[in-house]
Amino acid sequence: MERDVQFIGQSTAFLDAVERASRAAAVRRPVLVIGERGTGKELIAQRLHHLSPRWGEPLVTLNCAALPETLIEAELFGHEAGAFTGATRARAGRFEEADRGTLFLDELGNLSMAAQERLLRAIEYGEVVRIGSSRPLTVDVRIVAATNADLPRMAAEGAFRADLLDRLSFEVITLPPLRAREGDVPELADYYGRRMASELEWGRFPGFSAAAVEALEAHDWPGNVRELRNVVERAVYRWGDESCPIDEIVFDPFASAWDLRELPQGPQEGVPVLPCASEPAPAEAASASASLREAVEAHERALLLAALERLRWNQRKAAASLGLTYDQLRHCIRKHGLHQSRD
Repeated sequence: MERDVQFIGQSTAFLDAVERASRAAAVRRPVLVIGERGTGKELIAQRLHHLSPRWGEPLVTLNCAALPETLIEAELFGHEAGAFTGATRARAGRFEEADRGTLFLDELGNLSMAAQERLLRAIEYGEVVRIGSSRPLTVDVRIVAATNADLPRMAAEGAFRADLLDRLSFEVITLPPLRAREGDVPELADYYGRRMASELEWGRFPGFSAAAVEALEAHDWPGNVRELRNVVERAVYRWGDESCPIDEIVFDPFASAWDLRELPQGPQEGVPVLPCASEPAPAEAASASASLREAVEAHERALLLAALERLRWNQRKAAASLGLTYDQLRHCIRKHGLHQSRD
């Protein structure tokens, strides 16, 4: 397969899903792919098509969430000229475009009830009718649909047609989230890290430090593989030093120690503004300011060191226990020179 549709992973949960897709590829029946965002549902659809007898025919994709409800039916089934305002000429729908091939319907849970009814008829009888026409067209299309919605619950609540769900669920492939794929995070990080290093024309890829790998494995990855790819590529790009292992991981690119959203903007509601006491003399003020700053920094350093030692220098866990982001913790470690205290 092409570079961007390769499957990287060795966990049992992931390999089981890929194997199930490989077995289902040869069968003409519909397949429903379930998984969180970023788990690779479109890659599974591509695998189902490329390993099927239809591999030489079109693979047509429609994201059902990307179009308004009024246009989805026209996109799926096509329309005749004059069928609605703006339809100046006839247009084939995705079913016709995918004839003898595969139609991948992403975000299936967003289909309107009217579109679901027409979709069910197309699957049952292999016929579609363009909007504004009464003449059915015969098509031979294999349906692969994907969603992160709970379709059985939606069907029970009347938000999704139960008969369509029955028709689509000949085979259901559930992709595991990245947090459940034991051992796959380092492998994926190395793969995407090497790709980014090659794109940046590095002479070699230095890999990640033990602390960086530990942080990657400790992250929950709500965005799954798509999020991991962004995090890894950002880490390689920002590191910029191919001579030593990458040791800086930025999970949240919006996080900043100087985030203006977190700074108070004047008096806060409900907080009384107390009158100022008489000002000390300049020399006394400078001395008090210096003493306070030193005391605050000493206290901050002690808190950081205690948390790191208590958690055996697991920086990800230490950051969470202190209410900091990983980046903020790394900034504080460098600020106080605590990395030197570990030896």
